[in-house]
Amino acid sequence: MVPVFFGKDIADVYGRRNPFIAREGVLPMALVAVTGALLAVYASSWLALPAGIAFVFLFLLFRDPRRHVPAIALGVVSPVDGTVESVMQTSACFLPGDAHRVRIRTNSFGAYTVRSPVEGTIMDLQSDLPDGAGDCPANALWLRTDEGLDIVLQFAGYRLGLAPRSFVRFGERLGQGHRCAYLRLAKYADVYMPLAGKVEVEPGARVLGGTDLLGRVPRD
Repeated sequence: MVPVFFGKDIADVYGRRNPFIAREGVLPMALVAVTGALLAVYASSWLALPAGIAFVFLFLLFRDPRRHVPAIALGVVSPVDGTVESVMQTSACFLPGDAHRVRIRTNSFGAYTVRSPVEGTIMDLQSDLPDGAGDCPANALWLRTDEGLDIVLQFAGYRLGLAPRSFVRFGERLGQGHRCAYLRLAKYADVYMPLAGKVEVEPGARVLGGTDLLGRVPRD
Protein backbone atom coordinates (compact mmCIF):
# COMPACT_ATOMS: atom_id res chain seq x y z
CA MET A 1 0.00 0.00 0.00
CA VAL A 2 1.29 3.47 -0.87
CA PRO A 3 1.12 5.86 2.10
CA VAL A 4 -1.27 8.77 1.82
CA PHE A 5 0.96 11.60 2.98
CA PHE A 6 1.55 14.64 0.80
CA GLY A 7 -1.65 14.40 -1.22
CA LYS A 8 -2.28 11.86 -4.00
CA ASP A 9 0.74 9.58 -4.10
CA ILE A 10 2.60 7.63 -6.75
CA ALA A 11 4.88 4.60 -6.56
CA ASP A 12 7.21 4.84 -9.52
CA VAL A 13 10.67 3.42 -10.12
CA TYR A 14 11.49 6.46 -12.26
CA GLY A 15 10.93 8.72 -9.28
CA ARG A 16 13.70 7.00 -7.30
CA ARG A 17 16.43 7.74 -9.80
CA ASN A 18 18.12 11.05 -10.40
CA PRO A 19 16.87 11.98 -13.88
CA PHE A 20 18.05 15.61 -13.42
CA ILE A 21 14.52 16.73 -14.36
CA ALA A 22 11.70 15.48 -12.14
CA ARG A 23 9.18 13.33 -13.99
CA GLU A 24 6.34 15.75 -13.30
CA GLY A 25 8.16 18.35 -15.37
CA VAL A 26 8.81 16.22 -18.45
CA LEU A 27 5.38 16.66 -20.08
CA PRO A 28 4.99 20.45 -19.64
CA MET A 29 8.58 21.01 -20.75
CA ALA A 30 8.06 18.82 -23.82
CA LEU A 31 4.84 20.65 -24.74
CA VAL A 32 6.52 24.05 -24.42
CA ALA A 33 9.53 22.88 -26.44
CA VAL A 34 7.34 21.51 -29.26
CA THR A 35 5.23 24.68 -29.30
CA GLY A 36 8.34 26.83 -29.52
CA ALA A 37 9.79 24.72 -32.33
CA LEU A 38 6.57 24.90 -34.35
CA LEU A 39 6.35 28.66 -33.91
CA ALA A 40 9.98 29.08 -34.97
CA VAL A 41 9.50 26.95 -38.11
CA TYR A 42 6.06 28.06 -39.26
CA ALA A 43 5.86 31.60 -37.86
CA SER A 44 8.89 33.52 -36.60
CA SER A 45 11.62 33.27 -34.00
CA TRP A 46 10.14 36.28 -32.21
CA LEU A 47 6.87 34.45 -31.64
CA ALA A 48 8.84 31.46 -30.35
CA LEU A 49 10.71 33.60 -27.80
CA PRO A 50 8.01 33.39 -25.05
CA ALA A 51 8.07 29.60 -25.35
CA GLY A 52 11.83 29.64 -24.92
CA ILE A 53 11.53 31.78 -21.80
CA ALA A 54 8.82 29.48 -20.44
CA PHE A 55 11.07 26.46 -21.09
CA VAL A 56 13.89 28.00 -19.05
CA PHE A 57 11.44 28.83 -16.25
CA LEU A 58 10.15 25.25 -16.20
CA PHE A 59 13.68 23.88 -16.20
CA LEU A 60 14.53 25.94 -13.13
CA LEU A 61 11.31 24.85 -11.43
CA PHE A 62 11.61 21.10 -12.10
CA ARG A 63 15.37 20.63 -11.94
CA ASP A 64 16.56 17.76 -9.77
CA PRO A 65 20.36 18.02 -9.44
CA ARG A 66 22.48 15.29 -7.90
CA ARG A 67 23.58 15.97 -4.35
CA HIS A 68 26.51 14.82 -2.26
CA VAL A 69 25.02 13.17 0.84
CA PRO A 70 27.39 13.42 3.83
CA ALA A 71 28.31 10.21 5.63
CA ILE A 72 27.29 11.40 9.11
CA ALA A 73 26.19 8.75 11.59
CA LEU A 74 22.87 9.70 13.25
CA GLY A 75 22.81 12.96 11.31
CA VAL A 76 19.57 14.64 10.20
CA VAL A 77 19.96 16.36 6.83
CA SER A 78 17.72 18.98 5.30
CA PRO A 79 14.95 17.46 3.15
CA VAL A 80 14.70 20.54 0.89
CA ASP A 81 16.54 23.60 -0.37
CA GLY A 82 15.63 26.70 1.58
CA THR A 83 16.26 28.90 4.60
CA VAL A 84 15.78 27.91 8.24
CA GLU A 85 12.97 30.10 9.51
CA SER A 86 12.67 28.89 13.09
CA VAL A 87 13.97 26.35 15.59
CA MET A 88 11.76 25.57 18.56
CA GLN A 89 10.51 22.95 20.98
CA THR A 90 6.92 21.92 20.46
CA SER A 91 4.58 19.00 20.93
CA ALA A 92 4.80 16.39 18.19
CA CYS A 93 1.96 14.18 17.05
CA PHE A 94 4.21 11.14 16.66
CA LEU A 95 5.63 11.10 20.21
CA PRO A 96 4.28 11.68 23.71
CA GLY A 97 5.91 14.89 24.85
CA ASP A 98 7.90 17.57 23.04
CA ALA A 99 10.34 17.51 20.15
CA HIS A 100 12.65 19.86 18.29
CA ARG A 101 11.02 21.40 15.22
CA VAL A 102 13.14 22.93 12.49
CA ARG A 103 11.00 24.92 10.05
CA ILE A 104 12.49 25.57 6.61
CA ARG A 105 11.08 28.07 4.16
CA THR A 106 11.49 26.31 0.85
CA ASN A 107 13.30 27.84 -2.09
CA SER A 108 10.79 27.96 -4.96
CA PHE A 109 13.61 27.51 -7.46
CA GLY A 110 15.56 24.94 -5.47
CA ALA A 111 15.59 21.22 -6.22
CA TYR A 112 12.12 19.86 -7.00
CA THR A 113 12.50 16.62 -5.03
CA VAL A 114 12.32 15.99 -1.29
CA ARG A 115 15.06 13.95 0.38
CA SER A 116 14.88 11.75 3.45
CA PRO A 117 16.31 13.45 6.56
CA VAL A 118 17.65 10.18 7.99
CA GLU A 119 18.19 6.54 7.18
CA GLY A 120 15.23 4.57 8.42
CA THR A 121 11.99 2.71 7.79
CA ILE A 122 8.73 4.41 6.79
CA MET A 123 6.07 3.91 9.45
CA ASP A 124 2.29 4.05 9.05
CA LEU A 125 0.97 7.15 10.80
CA GLN A 126 -2.56 5.80 10.82
CA SER A 127 -1.92 2.49 12.58
CA ASP A 128 1.55 2.46 14.16
CA LEU A 129 1.45 5.47 16.47
CA PRO A 130 2.79 4.76 19.97
CA ASP A 131 0.55 4.92 23.03
CA GLY A 132 0.28 8.46 24.34
CA ALA A 133 0.85 10.13 20.99
CA GLY A 134 -1.59 12.78 19.87
CA ASP A 135 -3.62 13.00 16.68
CA CYS A 136 -1.23 12.93 13.74
CA PRO A 137 -2.30 14.24 10.33
CA ALA A 138 -1.96 11.96 7.34
CA ASN A 139 0.17 14.37 5.32
CA ALA A 140 3.43 13.58 7.07
CA LEU A 141 6.33 11.17 6.56
CA TRP A 142 7.31 9.25 9.69
CA LEU A 143 10.74 7.59 9.68
CA ARG A 144 12.09 5.28 12.39
CA THR A 145 15.85 4.79 12.56
CA ASP A 146 17.57 1.49 13.35
CA GLU A 147 18.10 2.86 16.86
CA GLY A 148 14.31 3.15 17.30
CA LEU A 149 14.28 6.96 17.09
CA ASP A 150 11.49 8.81 15.29
CA ILE A 151 11.81 11.64 12.76
CA VAL A 152 8.78 13.23 11.12
CA LEU A 153 8.74 15.41 8.01
CA GLN A 154 5.66 17.52 7.36
CA PHE A 155 4.83 20.29 4.89
CA ALA A 156 2.64 23.36 5.22
CA GLY A 157 1.50 26.30 3.14
CA TYR A 158 0.53 24.62 -0.12
CA ARG A 159 0.63 27.18 -2.92
CA LEU A 160 -2.28 26.78 -5.35
CA GLY A 161 -3.38 23.84 -3.19
CA LEU A 162 -0.63 21.61 -4.62
CA ALA A 163 0.57 19.28 -1.87
CA PRO A 164 3.84 17.32 -2.23
CA ARG A 165 3.55 13.81 -3.71
CA SER A 166 5.46 10.83 -2.36
CA PHE A 167 6.77 7.84 -4.28
CA VAL A 168 7.64 5.58 -1.35
CA ARG A 169 5.73 2.88 0.54
CA PHE A 170 5.05 1.90 4.14
CA GLY A 171 7.74 -0.46 5.40
CA GLU A 172 10.25 0.70 2.82
CA ARG A 173 13.74 1.64 3.94
CA LEU A 174 15.18 4.98 2.90
CA GLY A 175 18.80 6.00 3.01
CA GLN A 176 19.86 9.34 4.40
CA GLY A 177 19.40 11.96 1.69
CA HIS A 178 17.56 9.62 -0.68
CA ARG A 179 14.77 11.02 -2.83
CA CYS A 180 11.26 10.29 -1.51
CA ALA A 181 8.74 12.84 -2.85
CA TYR A 182 8.09 15.71 -5.24
CA LEU A 183 8.06 19.06 -3.45
CA ARG A 184 5.74 20.87 -5.85
CA LEU A 185 4.79 24.27 -4.37
CA ALA A 186 4.87 23.70 -0.60
CA LYS A 187 5.97 26.79 1.27
CA TYR A 188 7.37 25.24 4.47
CA ALA A 189 9.05 21.98 5.45
CA ASP A 190 8.97 21.03 9.14
CA VAL A 191 11.40 18.46 10.51
CA TYR A 192 10.64 17.04 13.97
CA MET A 193 13.42 15.23 15.84
CA PRO A 194 13.76 13.84 19.39
CA LEU A 195 14.26 16.37 22.15
CA ALA A 196 17.33 14.43 23.30
CA GLY A 197 18.96 15.16 19.96
CA LYS A 198 20.98 18.22 19.03
CA VAL A 199 19.96 20.93 16.54
CA GLU A 200 22.95 22.36 14.67
CA VAL A 201 21.35 25.14 12.63
CA GLU A 202 19.99 28.55 13.52
CA PRO A 203 17.29 30.74 11.94
CA GLY A 204 18.58 32.38 8.78
CA ALA A 205 20.84 29.49 7.77
CA ARG A 206 20.58 28.44 4.13
CA VAL A 207 20.40 24.69 3.55
CA LEU A 208 20.53 22.31 0.60
CA GLY A 209 18.35 19.23 0.53
CA GLY A 210 20.21 15.98 1.18
CA THR A 211 23.49 17.80 1.86
CA ASP A 212 23.38 20.17 4.81
CA LEU A 213 23.08 18.95 8.39
CA LEU A 214 20.16 20.13 10.53
CA GLY A 215 21.11 18.20 13.65
CA ARG A 216 21.86 14.82 15.17
CA VAL A 217 19.70 12.25 16.93
CA PRO A 218 20.92 10.63 20.17
CA ARG A 219 22.62 7.25 20.07
CA ASP A 220 20.09 5.69 22.46
